[in-house]
Amino acid sequence: MKWKQYTIETTTVAEDYISMALAELGIDGVQIEDNIPLSKEDQADMFIDFLPELPPDDGTSRVSFFIEEDGSDHTELLLQVKKALEELRGIVEIGSGAITSGETEDLDWINNWKKYFTSFYINDILIKPTWEELKEEDRDKFLIEIDPGISFGTGKHETTQLCIRQLQKYIRGGQTGQESAGPASAASEEMAPGDLPGNSQSAGPKVLDVGCGSGILSIVALKLGASAVVGTDLDADCLTSTRNNMEVNHLAPELSTFYLGNLIDDTALQEKVGTEEYDIVVANILADVIIPMAPVIPARLKHGGYFITSGIIDFKEQEVREAIVDAGMEIVEINHQGEWVNITARRP
Repeated sequence: MKWKQYTIETTTVAEDYISMALAELGIDGVQIEDNIPLSKEDQADMFIDFLPELPPDDGTSRVSFFIEEDGSDHTELLLQVKKALEELRGIVEIGSGAITSGETEDLDWINNWKKYFTSFYINDILIKPTWEELKEEDRDKFLIEIDPGISFGTGKHETTQLCIRQLQKYIRGGQTGQESAGPASAASEEMAPGDLPGNSQSAGPKVLDVGCGSGILSIVALKLGASAVVGTDLDADCLTSTRNNMEVNHLAPELSTFYLGNLIDDTALQEKVGTEEYDIVVANILADVIIPMAPVIPARLKHGGYFITSGIIDFKEQEVREAIVDAGMEIVEINHQGEWVNITARRP
């Protein structure tokens, strides 16, 4: 199989912005080429003795995306990409934004990326890929094992980390273990373990995971003490990944239920998920999905329940805040990590 490769000439500061813009157009995977030196942390995770010598970082970058070469006309999609790039010019320096095209042979993308996913910590939680051997010194750690397959959710992305830290806080009641390793900022009051509606020492909170992906947030919630989780996703492959990862993490099937569908406008799915059922709703999606979703979230939450969300690029923060407030929830906390934002809100 052959793929059409489109490459955008841009800048390193625009990489995340362009990746998000492409994702909002339905382009799920990108390849980024730049000369930014690897951090010591990244180097420590790589299983090679000598790093390639890169030329000096000149601030330029190449962001590529791939479309299956099946004879389809990609003109309309490329016009949408160009329009998105022009809109970004008012926010960030994107460079020339020129798009070039080429072809590439089919690659084993599903497995080749695995060399970049190695064990790491989020606070006191050890996230380990299923194919990596557990080290002897890690056998007593708070462990989450993940094989995302083709789903989003290794835990390494800033948006996932923001959500995981919030789940730690709002399920554990502020007990987040080790200090955060990421450059996150927060402005909120510490909560007590009993702050969740209906929460008690005998029963943990019930959690709804919207856009569950690999299931990492559902798994984290259960291992932190949630009594049950319900998840939804638009992609059947994600539900398969989630169920497989639940099994890998030795979580009983009866603790979780997962549905295929779009919570925004699928009334049958809304009925299955339930009304005023949840202490916490977590959604690590995209700003342009969170905004139309916000009006249906309060009905899912118990009074006093929390909506934890991320996947929000920083220039979309205000739009998401307004949508959440307009839906009748109150903002209780906002956190930033890199260009990404977490907003945590409460149903009064």
